[in-house]
Amino acid sequence: MSSATKEKKDSKAAKGFQPLGDRVFVTYTEEMERTAGGIYVPDSAKEKPQRGVVQAVGKKVEHVKVGDQVLFDKYSGSKLRIDDEDCLILKEEDILGIFSH
Repeated sequence: MSSATKEKKDSKAAKGFQPLGDRVFVTYTEEMERTAGGIYVPDSAKEKPQRGVVQAVGKKVEHVKVGDQVLFDKYSGSKLRIDDEDCLILKEEDILGIFSH
């Protein structure tokens, strides 16, 4: 695949949303963990980073691409909901790391 084609694919808008500049559009889920007593605890009640999948990137993003699984801090970015799915708009610098496949 040529680099021009890859760049076009990587910056393609997801769910009708195209991030600008150094922003990254990520989808994620708040998984619920069950305690020994049978109580479900959502991720929102835990103090840990979250995991998501990059859906679209702005033109100035250098280190992540569409499809990457990334780790980000629980309180970073702007949360929104599109088509009943939790989404997040992050600055590239707010991404803590990329999971290898």
